[in-house]
Amino acid sequence: MIDNMSTETVVEATWRQLLEHHPDARRGGSPGAIEAASAEPRLRQLFPFLSHGCLTFHRNTDFPWSNDLPFIACTTPYKVYATGYAELIGETETPQEAAALVVAHLPNDCGSAVEGPWPEPSSDPE
Repeated sequence: MIDNMSTETVVEATWRQLLEHHPDARRGGSPGAIEAASAEPRLRQLFPFLSHGCLTFHRNTDFPWSNDLPFIACTTPYKVYATGYAELIGETETPQEAAALVVAHLPNDCGSAVEGPWPEPSSDPE
């Protein structure tokens, strides 16, 4: 029997654990927001992270995080913020609308998350 779990990436395993309410998965946020975000292909390729009632998305899988993408505050109504609460992008009534709003505000160069920490900015002049 082939073990499909061993072929999962960190991102895939984290989404699966969140969706299945796995005991090792982080707690908090909204199950509806997690389901809605996971249904968005562009968000599903990012690393999801729950903290302080928010569902954040990162371009990498380990600390330090990229911290440069919009995120969902899992409140009623749902609120979508730019990085670091810099700006309230919008409020929505449904988690699906919130996930779509995050997708609409992702940078064009936002692709699949890389495994490991986010690279520190280079201090070497080119």
